[in-house]
Amino acid sequence: MRLLERLKLWARALRRDVIVLWLAARHRDVPLGAKLIAAAVAAYALSPIDLIPDFIPVLGMLDDLLIVPLGIWLALRLIPPELVAQLREEAGSNRPPRSLMGAVAVGLVWLLCLIGVAALYLRY
Repeated sequence: MRLLERLKLWARALRRDVIVLWLAARHRDVPLGAKLIAAAVAAYALSPIDLIPDFIPVLGMLDDLLIVPLGIWLALRLIPPELVAQLREEAGSNRPPRSLMGAVAVGLVWLLCLIGVAALYLRY
């Protein structure tokens, strides 16, 4: 039970930090590089579509367990700590949005993959 409680706390912290990144991408005091990474990670994490669908064994959960937390970690390291603390306070009162741009980006990646597969199929 202790492990389950720790995992729940970790999941809540990740959810809060995704909102922090969403807020950071729009904040005027966040450096440009951090804004770009924060926007990309937040858009992907808030997108209703996964790059690797969850029904694919192992790989489907890999993006949720590795890519998103590593992106959050990197973006938060690039934002000044006092600003992160301020954004975390703001994040407590905000509900997570849905990212239409993230869904569009993931959809475009899938479309490009399908075009690539079709081109290879037609070539051979």
